[in-house]
Amino acid sequence: MKLTTRGRYAVMAMVDLAANAAFYADGDEARVSLPEISERQQISLSYLEQLFAKLRRAGLVTSTRGVGGGYSLARAAGDIRVADIIAAVNEDIKTTACDVQSGKGCLGRSGRCLTHDLWDELGRHIHIFLNAITLEDVVEKRVLGAASLPEAPDRDDLRRFM
Repeated sequence: MKLTTRGRYAVMAMVDLAANAAFYADGDEARVSLPEISERQQISLSYLEQLFAKLRRAGLVTSTRGVGGGYSLARAAGDIRVADIIAAVNEDIKTTACDVQSGKGCLGRSGRCLTHDLWDELGRHIHIFLNAITLEDVVEKRVLGAASLPEAPDRDDLRRFM
């Protein structure tokens, strides 16, 4: 499985933005500067600038130039899903070795490897999970246990269904 630093850093920066956004007395949201996020998250400022350009184009953040400028969330933190952030920075969570465009299978030729369906389904579960988690969930620490499943059936139960 491949989730690069681009996707991880974009999520880290967006969570930082959501967690550190302040509101003025009139209800307007204060902007957070990229140097502040860079320092807190230990992410290169130039890298953050590239990520935030993509996040802005995707409509996830808004920016203001000048004194007091910076970035703020374009929507409420509860309305921004982690999957949206990863997609905005062109991150592809890939769990198989198949190249869909080339028509080659997992092994570099036609046909799939024996475990293709397993890894492909895992990719779907990762997407479902990341689509179910919002920035607000991460900021409020409501992520642990989100992937919990009911008790797994034992092997005898599974054999009855085969």
